[in-house]
Amino acid sequence: MTRDDAWELLCRWTKSPGLRKHALAVEAAMRYYARKFGEDEELWGMAGLLHDLDYERYPDPSDHPRKAVDELRRLGYPEEVVRAVASHAEWSDVPRDTLMSKALYACDELTGFLVACALVMPHKSIHEVRVESVLRKLKDKAFARKVDREAIRRGAEELGIPLEEHITNVIEALREVAGELGLEGR
Repeated sequence: MTRDDAWELLCRWTKSPGLRKHALAVEAAMRYYARKFGEDEELWGMAGLLHDLDYERYPDPSDHPRKAVDELRRLGYPEEVVRAVASHAEWSDVPRDTLMSKALYACDELTGFLVACALVMPHKSIHEVRVESVLRKLKDKAFARKVDREAIRRGAEELGIPLEEHITNVIEALREVAGELGLEGR
């Protein structure tokens, strides 16, 4: 499977530009961590790109990410990718027992939060986002209230990286794809 195959699959299942951008953001963060840990960047990127494959069609926890897992297995995606996708949801009861699955869990909520942080900056740019302001916004329950702050903290902890460093890493990853995410700024 190639990255192009994964993108085509995502686009067949996901029509929402916002969900596609979320997938691209998580892909970028996963590629960053693959490089950092000396892992397979293509494989990790696929896990990030496809982790919410079924969310638009099947948002209910009884289906998501089970429908995506079934489809990825049917198509012959590597089991490591399939398990990471399965384990990124708290309710899936699939343990996060690989570095890839821990990274996917750690990046999922944080990318969404960082995008929200960028969108309230004067120029709507990820390049304006600073760790200190992210940490302040994490304490503000009214800001991006649907984001699970505990999942962000737990993700960094499971990955074995201090929260501040994890935020820095993911900001850097998102800056690499700022144009694709619409976060280059005005």
